[in-house]
Amino acid sequence: MTETHQPRRAGLRNLKEQGVRAIWFLAASFATLTVFFILLFLLNNALPLFATVSPIEFLTGGTWNPTGAVPSYGIWPLIVGTLLVTLGAMVIAVPLGIGSAVCLAELAPPRVKAVAKPAIELLAGIPSVVYGFFGLIVLTDWLRIAFDVPSGESWLAGSILLGVMALPTIISVSEDALRSVPSSYREGSLALGATRWETISRVLVPAALSGITAAVILGMGRAIGETMAVIMVTGNAAIIPDPITNLLSPIRTLTGTLGIEMGEVAVGSTHYHALFGVAVVLLFITLAVNLAALWIMKTIRAGEGTAKKRRGLSLRPVREKISRAVALVPRPLSRTTVQHLAFALLWAAVGVVIAVLAVILGYIIVNGLPAISWEFLTQPPRDLGRAGGIFPAIVGTLYLVGGAILIALPIGIGAAVYLSEYTRGGRVTAAIRTGIDLLNGTPSIVFGLFGFAFLVIFLNFGVSLIAGMITLGLMILPTIIRTTEEALRNVPASVREGSLALGATRWQTISRVVLPPAVPGILTGTILSIGRAAGETAPILFTAAVFSTRFLPDSLSDPVMALPYHLYILATTVPGAETQQYGTALVLLVLVVGIYAAAIALRHRSEKKIQW
Repeated sequence: MTETHQPRRAGLRNLKEQGVRAIWFLAASFATLTVFFILLFLLNNALPLFATVSPIEFLTGGTWNPTGAVPSYGIWPLIVGTLLVTLGAMVIAVPLGIGSAVCLAELAPPRVKAVAKPAIELLAGIPSVVYGFFGLIVLTDWLRIAFDVPSGESWLAGSILLGVMALPTIISVSEDALRSVPSSYREGSLALGATRWETISRVLVPAALSGITAAVILGMGRAIGETMAVIMVTGNAAIIPDPITNLLSPIRTLTGTLGIEMGEVAVGSTHYHALFGVAVVLLFITLAVNLAALWIMKTIRAGEGTAKKRRGLSLRPVREKISRAVALVPRPLSRTTVQHLAFALLWAAVGVVIAVLAVILGYIIVNGLPAISWEFLTQPPRDLGRAGGIFPAIVGTLYLVGGAILIALPIGIGAAVYLSEYTRGGRVTAAIRTGIDLLNGTPSIVFGLFGFAFLVIFLNFGVSLIAGMITLGLMILPTIIRTTEEALRNVPASVREGSLALGATRWQTISRVVLPPAVPGILTGTILSIGRAAGETAPILFTAAVFSTRFLPDSLSDPVMALPYHLYILATTVPGAETQQYGTALVLLVLVVGIYAAAIALRHRSEKKIQW
């Protein structure tokens, strides 16, 4: 090679490197731009409402009746309903979740933990429509009989169901926070003569308090954004309970209102714009909750020891007050007795969580198995779903999931590569990360509403397979980015440094050295995304799904059947279809939980196989 060719080749390599970096930067920016675009699009569609209704009247009005002779657009009962059902869910989920996390982090032997933790993670894999179906059939009926009321569809039913659904988030994040406490804290406390329970309650839990708080906030965000389960069990009456403590009163949430009314509203009407106003309020609430969680999580990364030096939140005064308050509590029991009681309660918390999982899975399996047959799995539905099978729904679900993965996977991996390999900080990177986190916390019904207004109506896609694929792709994008970034970060820096020292370019190092060992982690994130996309109902409610069709879609512009939507309609509007309800729930459950179980197994295998 001549000397004149070398600078030219080096210039081409540099140009290629810059081009690759620019592509990944655009991929990373996509999530942030999507959040702002969704927010601006919702605001643009909500603004015409305020030509008729003032913002104060909209937010504080006591009556929501858009279809009345004199329409009313006050969403205060919807806000109160959302807050009440979330509060009830947290009352149930916080003690159970934190207790389970402490037990798994500090008490559970490895063998017990190997079984209990995946089981709890499977709770996150159960589709929300299956939770709603179980709540509608079992929970509300139990409440009706137990409290001798006309209907069990109530605030209490919604809170119980959302509490269960928030448990995996609270347990996982709290356990991670507890495990991140340095072992020297534990060893020092025990060396000073404290019991294990005193060490846990006065040293470990206070040290992990900021992480546990973030877990509770994230669980709260999960409860606020849930749609299908609350629609099916809360009664959907837009009223404020009287008295406010009446747990058996029906209520209606912001998400439930969107799910119930958006499919029937006239496009461009005041009612239509009012629903976008509801979506904006919901989005602001969830964004505030997620921003609070992110702020707290940053304090963990900043390190507790530098609390005075950093600008973040310091929880040390809170911990000290808690410790002093605990110390003032009279102790009629011995330290050993207190420890036995505390440990019993912690194990009971894990037992309750496992029992809930067993009851839900057992009930669906026992009642769904008689419906499973070759005809049920391979034939289209007949008689409004009361006979025949669910073959178009199974294939339609796979079509939607496959398309969503094809859209989200390249963007997600590209964004993760940029965040992990090309940047270490700065305001732009911080904005991108915040955008990804906010997109992750956006309620699924907001994605559905955005897909309906933008893809179905504005771009004139109609209710179609492609509209559902894009909507689901946007929804699962943050999961792919986060899991891929985590997988890339697990590759040691020495591997990169060795490759660069041998003369490889940055992209050659990433593509040939860093990405191959990260494939198991990327695959795990992909499988989790498949499971979430397969189980979601709200995003496809107005964009892609139809209840019944005998044929598979011929093109991307055709609507499609999907298992979650088919189950929702069977359970809520088709009488006499009990066998098909249980059978559809079982097939959906096996599909989604099977995908999650595969992801968990793959993660454990890769953890054992890859040792740096």
